[in-house]
Amino acid sequence: MWRDDAYMLDMLLAARKVQSYTRNINWERFRDDDLIQNAVMYQIQIIGEAARKISRQHKDAHSEIPWQMIIGMRNRLVHEYFDIIPERVWNVLERDIPELIQLIEPLVPPDESSEAED
Repeated sequence: MWRDDAYMLDMLLAARKVQSYTRNINWERFRDDDLIQNAVMYQIQIIGEAARKISRQHKDAHSEIPWQMIIGMRNRLVHEYFDIIPERVWNVLERDIPELIQLIEPLVPPDESSEAED
């Protein structure tokens, strides 16, 4: 389904933005910088929202992706914003985001415009 491909691309792009925003950032800088924290949390919300919209068939076909954990993190960030623990967000960006990128990259169809240039 083309929508699943689009949502997977959204997830991949948001995950890459998290990595871009935190390149050369250590825990202390992340902990002390609300702007970086908010940028990262917003992208994690996008990842979770896109994951939530992916069809059941696609999720079942790719059970290696922790769909419920991704959606659960989005829900915590959106609905329990008053109780966000920065260390947990840091752990997600350090451990889970690189793993998610590795899982999603092979599933996202190549960009047709870049294929035409080759």
